[in-house]
Amino acid sequence: MQNDFTIAALHTAYGAGTGAGEVVEEIERRIAAVDDPGIFISRPTAEQMKAEISGLGPFDPVAKPLWGIPFAVKDNIDVAGMETTAACPDFAYRAKEDATVVRRLRNAGAFIIGKTNLDQFATGLVGLRTPYPAPRNALDDALIPGGSSAGSAVAVARALCSFSLGTDTAGSGRIPAGLNGLVGLKPSFGAISTQGVVPACRTLDCVSIFARSPADASAAFAEARGYDPADPYSRVVPAGDAGAPAQVQRIGVPRYEDRVFFGDEAAAAGYQAAVERLAEMGLEITQLPFDAFYRVARLLYEGAWVAERYAAIEAFITSRPEALHPVTRAIIEGASAFSAADAFKAGYQLAALRRETRNLMQGIDALCVPTAPTWYTVEEVLAEPLATNSNLGTYTNFVNLLGLCGMTVPVGRREDGRPESVTFLGRDGADAQVAQLAGSFLAGPVPTSNDTAKRIGILVVGAHMSGLSLNGQLTALDGQFEQATKTAADYCLYALPDSEPAKPGLLRVQPGRGTEIEAELWSLTEEAFGAFVAALPPPMCIGNVKLVDGRLVKGFLVESVAVDMAHDISQFGGWRGFVAAQ
Repeated sequence: MQNDFTIAALHTAYGAGTGAGEVVEEIERRIAAVDDPGIFISRPTAEQMKAEISGLGPFDPVAKPLWGIPFAVKDNIDVAGMETTAACPDFAYRAKEDATVVRRLRNAGAFIIGKTNLDQFATGLVGLRTPYPAPRNALDDALIPGGSSAGSAVAVARALCSFSLGTDTAGSGRIPAGLNGLVGLKPSFGAISTQGVVPACRTLDCVSIFARSPADASAAFAEARGYDPADPYSRVVPAGDAGAPAQVQRIGVPRYEDRVFFGDEAAAAGYQAAVERLAEMGLEITQLPFDAFYRVARLLYEGAWVAERYAAIEAFITSRPEALHPVTRAIIEGASAFSAADAFKAGYQLAALRRETRNLMQGIDALCVPTAPTWYTVEEVLAEPLATNSNLGTYTNFVNLLGLCGMTVPVGRREDGRPESVTFLGRDGADAQVAQLAGSFLAGPVPTSNDTAKRIGILVVGAHMSGLSLNGQLTALDGQFEQATKTAADYCLYALPDSEPAKPGLLRVQPGRGTEIEAELWSLTEEAFGAFVAALPPPMCIGNVKLVDGRLVKGFLVESVAVDMAHDISQFGGWRGFVAAQ
């Protein structure tokens, strides 16, 4: 069964005879294996999930484009019959009906695997402001998971479901995506109904989508969007096709002197590499002064908009202030410092800044910004909860106030091993264009170093990956890390017996029998590549390996005879997963 639960892979499996019950059982197995009590606040039983899928009728992906596709829902969005807590147990209520977005997705054939954890009342970008255990970052336990849609992001990153719903007011659908190596879709305001969503700032709130690819995010968006007469802010926004060529030519980026990374040189270098990759794609890069965008960002929490968060839960916070998380309470109670006059003054400031930023974007098709200027560890955020949260919002807080749409995409790993991510931003209603740009970027050429010598990419799946026992063989030959990736679903991974040090073998198999395997793409000069290949011991060999995005690269394979006595470890998703399980 496909490791990542992509929509296409699951529909292929269903079409080949896989039963919905098998998928539910696999979900339960994966949740148990991950063993992270912070991801979900509540879940349906396996029997309830099977019953929901049974009610869909025979497999029909035409009538129901999301038939049998599992998804998770942030626990500030209503699901009929389940509690909505907003991560505040004393606030909890049992929803009588689905939120409009949940109903649309269920009508398209998707089924719910659980309600996910969040920063309380969707106030925060860190994922730690919850009375429940905080979810663990899927890529690095030391890092925060990001918020406020923490559980929704981790559920997808852990391959527990195909996509998930979050919400986004200040970046809650983008920061967790960046921290967990995901795509995060932040739609134009009103494109997805917020009826049945506990509000944070009703004039800014958007329902967001986490997925493993722009294609899956766009497929979910196509079913989730639509006009809803029950939501006064609802309107029609086209979905578009993430697989279509991007109709963009000029990309705006912050000029060098305006870029903010809080001293994080690895983040600065990673972002510049992404910008250079866009240039390699033939796009024109225009550097923009960014001070006006930063001034908009500061309005969100330093201005009167915090009073809108107070208005959203006024009755509850007035009667039960002690029920709130201390940091959440301190932020929302700060609304008392603002008057009605302050709110009007902030509106005037925003109107002026909107005009200024529109003028800056004249002739620009889209913006590309860092998803965040730096990442923080759990320890750093607990020591300084407000400043770290504020810093994380440097490139996200202005987006909803300016009415932009966006899509966050993973770039790979930074030089220090932390996840690297950028976000593409478009004008209001340009959701399809942004999705196409994101899709083209991820399918574009692999970024390479600035070396003048020609370099050859080489895919590694075992002990040669970053931080593992044989990685030094690559770095000793001036190997350059290019990106974290996965193979196409055409391979099995085997633990080779009697190998020292322990290593796996990657073998291409018949269609439908393989899975996607975690990998890293490195590059070597032609001379170094020849020396590296010459030193390979049997049964290892180098051949063409197909990546999940369709590219063919040179990479490690194993002779088929060597797996006769080997153990198939494909279910662990990769060598790291297998080693961790031991």
